[in-house]
Amino acid sequence: MIDGVKITKRRQIIDDRGKIMHMLRNDDQIFRAFGEIYFSCIFPSKVKAWHLHKKMTLNYVVVTGKIKLVLYDDRKESKSFGKIQEIILSNENYNLITVPPLIWNGFKSLDNSTSIIANCSDIPHDHDEILRRDHNDQNIPYTWKD
Repeated sequence: MIDGVKITKRRQIIDDRGKIMHMLRNDDQIFRAFGEIYFSCIFPSKVKAWHLHKKMTLNYVVVTGKIKLVLYDDRKESKSFGKIQEIILSNENYNLITVPPLIWNGFKSLDNSTSIIANCSDIPHDHDEILRRDHNDQNIPYTWKD
């Protein structure tokens, strides 16, 4: 487990008409602030990685499909420095993943159709506070596979 990352089981209310998928409430213990909500679509077997936010806290849930979320901690002062964490997210494994700033992260679709991940961040997107690396960057000790 990466230091500071939180996994929160989320509730789904399902009936014969469909379902409600809870994500984040302003009275949740993990809620910090509202910045923006956006959706990232990942095509089958594709990887979207790597990125790191200097200030933003991420709150991810998978709306549809199945993804592998991978986190890498290169914070030298962290208890989990150098660690990798893999989390599979889907409707069957419906969790909210809270990722603090300064954690490298990326995801891969494990579904046969487009997967959609929602992020409810605590600040609006700012291109000056994000760092990016290629998905096969040698500075991150991870190889993307299913």
